[in-house]
Amino acid sequence: MKQVLQNRKTGRVAVVDVPVPALQRGRVLVRTVASLISSGTERAAVEHARKSLLQEARERPDLVKSVLDKARSEGLVQTFGSVRDKLAASQALGYSASGIVVGVGDDVTEFHIGDRVACAGLGFASHAEAISVPKNLCVHLPENVNFEAGAFGTLGAIALQGVRLAEPTLGELFVIIGLGLVGQLAVQLVKANGCRVFGMDLDPDRINLARELGAEAGCLANDDAAQAVNSWASGRGADAVLITAASDSNQPIEMAGKISRVKGRVVVVGSTGLHIPRQTFYNRELALKISMSYGPGRYDQEYEERGHDYPFGYVRWTEQRNIEAFVQLMSEGRVNVDRLVTHRFPIADAERAYEVIAGSLHEPHLGVLLEYDPESEPGRVIELSGHSISSGKSEAQVRIGVIGAGDYMRAMLLPQFQSAGAEFHSIATASGVSAHDVGKKFGFARAVSDADEVINDAQVNLLVIGTRHDLHADLASRALQRGRHVFVEKPLALCDEDLDKLLEVVARAKGHLMVGFNRRFSPLAAKAKDFFAGRRAPLSFVYRVNSGRVPKGHWTQDPREGGGRIVGEVCHFIDLLQYWTEAPPVSVFAEAIASDNQEIVGGDSVLITVRFADGSNGCIAYLAEGDKTLPKERVEIFGEGKVFVLDDFRNAHLYRNGREEKLKLSKQDKGQAEEVKAVCRMVLDGGPPPISLEELASTTRATFRILDSLRSGQSVRISDKK
Repeated sequence: MKQVLQNRKTGRVAVVDVPVPALQRGRVLVRTVASLISSGTERAAVEHARKSLLQEARERPDLVKSVLDKARSEGLVQTFGSVRDKLAASQALGYSASGIVVGVGDDVTEFHIGDRVACAGLGFASHAEAISVPKNLCVHLPENVNFEAGAFGTLGAIALQGVRLAEPTLGELFVIIGLGLVGQLAVQLVKANGCRVFGMDLDPDRINLARELGAEAGCLANDDAAQAVNSWASGRGADAVLITAASDSNQPIEMAGKISRVKGRVVVVGSTGLHIPRQTFYNRELALKISMSYGPGRYDQEYEERGHDYPFGYVRWTEQRNIEAFVQLMSEGRVNVDRLVTHRFPIADAERAYEVIAGSLHEPHLGVLLEYDPESEPGRVIELSGHSISSGKSEAQVRIGVIGAGDYMRAMLLPQFQSAGAEFHSIATASGVSAHDVGKKFGFARAVSDADEVINDAQVNLLVIGTRHDLHADLASRALQRGRHVFVEKPLALCDEDLDKLLEVVARAKGHLMVGFNRRFSPLAAKAKDFFAGRRAPLSFVYRVNSGRVPKGHWTQDPREGGGRIVGEVCHFIDLLQYWTEAPPVSVFAEAIASDNQEIVGGDSVLITVRFADGSNGCIAYLAEGDKTLPKERVEIFGEGKVFVLDDFRNAHLYRNGREEKLKLSKQDKGQAEEVKAVCRMVLDGGPPPISLEELASTTRATFRILDSLRSGQSVRISDKK
């Protein structure tokens, strides 16, 4: 399908063929009929991407610090690669569209195939022939509202939320500063509230249009503007000022102070300078509010992505209900968007549309629409070029299919498989955009729309799974049933039930299963094992992990989707201890911190004791509240009068017979390269997996029992299923 993408490095906008996005739980799949380019916001995004790295560094010193911290802990080469990959990634443009529902995800009952809908959301309601949109960002479109008008839904909600914050009452005087799309919509919404409206802009044509749409008066935003407003308001000033301008200038906020009455209200809707003229605002005791886009629910992942609505009785207006209200106003004829449309372009000609809004073509513009043919069938398989794929099957070749392409897959796993000589065939991701980007970069034969197309690719003999955690067990089971070897990023499963089902499939499957527990393949981990070779006594471990915080709203913290950080990351450390002891874990005990700080996830800072079948004992201190400059991992291993200290898989200190020996690698090595080589040997030689199925299962169950221990406050045996 065709989609408008922006190259983050160059800022260039292009129409690109990408796979149709996958239909996901809690979402609807929509065939787009129309989408609206937000001139102010999207022009700013294009201009921002065209800034040099030096300009961005000056504007975002926080990001510079983050990069420097990463370089100190992970090395300059790896950090440079991560930054380069982020710059090379494409950015989907657009956030306001309308179309027809062609697919409905699990647990969505509000929409049905064939429904006409208006859609919202950056990264969801993109300029694309098909879009996958969370249900809380969709509303039904009345039959008397056409798709072009429906594409204004998001911009209308933005304007409506700004008006709501200004709390208009019948007969009040409002000034709208900035008469672009949002400003013109705000003029009509304020008028619909029974208020008098004055419009202000730098363009006289936009002022005239505002007067046609309901403004009583207007003027140019110049030195005489304050006097013009004062005359219109009979010397009293405006009751409320809405700033809907998009400008780096501080003039709009200064003007708002000058033209407001005593105890007036100022609401900032657009992006503008915010150096508040204190004396003016103080003397008039002005109330200042900054509108948060479409309304309550914006930037809340629980609401937007996971579909958890706010109770109607307590939160009357959410972003979805704001869009509904705006669409209803259009249905009743109280808001007119037809007069706002200045340009229409077919999606294939979208690059010219962006030349218009960027000013390259010097054409006056306001509402710029992209049009789509809902009857055409967008491609689900995109053949990629710039690489060579061998014809037919070669038994002496690892042929990879990939499902999911997050940061770790792009930065670490795929480069390692590439170095190992693997051949890349099919790749599928939820959005389709990353499948295109990653597929082009690594030379995949094709980018496809969903997992089944990769699983059923007859050329593939190794399926690599890098999706969100809740999909791992099911995808692995389906691939194994098709006779594929499977390499799945950790964790293997999120609960005993899913793990048991997967183990039943593995027992009957021809293919082998491998999980990305890479640390045991590190050269220093192997040194530690050799250091204690032939031991006759148990080992004691102190494993400190400076993990850092992950926000509560991040998908990894969601029990259903990510499983939490114990299941998602502590599995690494359980596996490594099991590798060193050569014995399965038999029991665990865990305690987490307790805090009144609502931003802290208690289970992210936890002390875990693990007992192994050979009598060894390990203490894992998984800590989220430390400083990033401290290296992430340190392990101290004690046994038989010897000590091995491993520092972040880069340095090691060996203590025995009263002497110290030091080992140092040129760079950090957590074992990914050797792990991938071992997986490739498994596929080519037909030998057993590098990690036995029993070890994979016991590591995974140990993480489940850690959660049980945190809940019960008791030591829990690994074999006990709660």
